[in-house]
Amino acid sequence: MKRLVPLLAALAALLAAAPLEAQQPRTQTPVQSAPPGAGFARPLPRLEPSPANAGEYDACMRKAERQPDQAYEDAMGWARARGGGEPALHCAAVALFNRGAFRQAAEAFTDLAGRFRDARTLLRASLAAQAGRAWLAADRPTQAILAFAAAIEISPGTATFWIDRAEALAAEGKFWEAIDDLNRALDLDPGRGDAHALRAAAYRQLDTLDLALEDADAAVRLAPSMPEAWLERGILKRLKGDKDGARRDWREVLLLEPDGAAADTARVNIERMELGGDPPPPPPRPRR
Repeated sequence: MKRLVPLLAALAALLAAAPLEAQQPRTQTPVQSAPPGAGFARPLPRLEPSPANAGEYDACMRKAERQPDQAYEDAMGWARARGGGEPALHCAAVALFNRGAFRQAAEAFTDLAGRFRDARTLLRASLAAQAGRAWLAADRPTQAILAFAAAIEISPGTATFWIDRAEALAAEGKFWEAIDDLNRALDLDPGRGDAHALRAAAYRQLDTLDLALEDADAAVRLAPSMPEAWLERGILKRLKGDKDGARRDWREVLLLEPDGAAADTARVNIERMELGGDPPPPPPRPRR
């Protein structure tokens, strides 16, 4: 299991725009939002190379995580000069992603998925979804939606792909459509705390706070080790005027992952709440 990019933190600022501004008279102090939705840990699709290539593939994939620039060069050399085939191209795509070349990575994952058109259905769907996550990282949600739709068409019974597309729809501000996809994901797998967390954030953006809080409660119950679930519930409690409850939830975030993006947002919110003043609003969403 590998978290390829902190997309969850990136969507934080994205979903923190106008709807929250309308809600802030309830709390007096602005709340910085970091709604769950992107960056949930996803397993990397893994190829099954021949025994002769397995060792080089594993070494290349490890290097793609630690030294993506060198891994890309190694993988392309393996593909061109030594017949590395799909395993080499897959390592190159992962290296592109990890070096921040998200658009090129998305195109590479898409091309690789096409190579498995007649076999290994779930692998092909997973590669299409990985292209979608690369498009999201490139701040291209429209292309991400198309990629996730391709994954859903190949494997409609996989809840993760519906959650992935919901992230992309939320990134375009299509919150009701995102909720529809999350409903489908939860029909397929009712225990998905990440789906509840993202649906809570979407309902919050639609100023439907009671439903949002129900989902946030479910997210915390189903995924108590996920800091983003506690963060979202704290935001909702603050918006509903429950300062003590918000503080408890945000402190739980700090205990679970003190150095993560969710913790940074929790600290900002605690500081704002304790100051009781009117700090400046969150900065614009950074481009990834």
